Amino acid sequence: MPAQKGSAFLLKITNGAIPAVYQTVAGLRTTQMSINGDAVVVTSKDSGGWRELLSGAGVRSVSVSAAGIFLGSSAEARVRANALAGTIDDYELSFEDGDKLRGRFLVQKLDYAGDFNGERNYTMQLESSGLVSNL
Repeated sequence: MPAQKGSAFLLKITNGAIPAVYQTVAGLRTTQMSINGDAVVVTSKDSGGWRELLSGAGVRSVSVSAAGIFLGSSAEARVRANALAGTIDDYELSFEDGDKLRGRFLVQKLDYAGDFNGERNYTMQLESSGLVSNL
């Protein structure tokens, strides 16, 4: 697999239309994703002293963090509205090679900051709710 540009790792949010149309969250500088899985331990006396895990069990989740420059886009406004209302919405992570992950996410945290002589910026943390599919 060839190297991929970080600038092509995008976070998108649905615009609420049916069928869903995804818009890039504007101004992103950094996007990070973690795929998490809880281990279910099935170790017994027959395990020979080695831990054994149950394949396919446990709770899986995806966490996304992002940071960028505030540009006032409609996608940013939708993220802010979701954060204020505690609304779970459809998001997409897209990669340079065309792969995509789609799922429903809750905005767990949205921070804004701005220095007197700098730009307004934001950071956010999203947590998955339900299945995240690889397209």
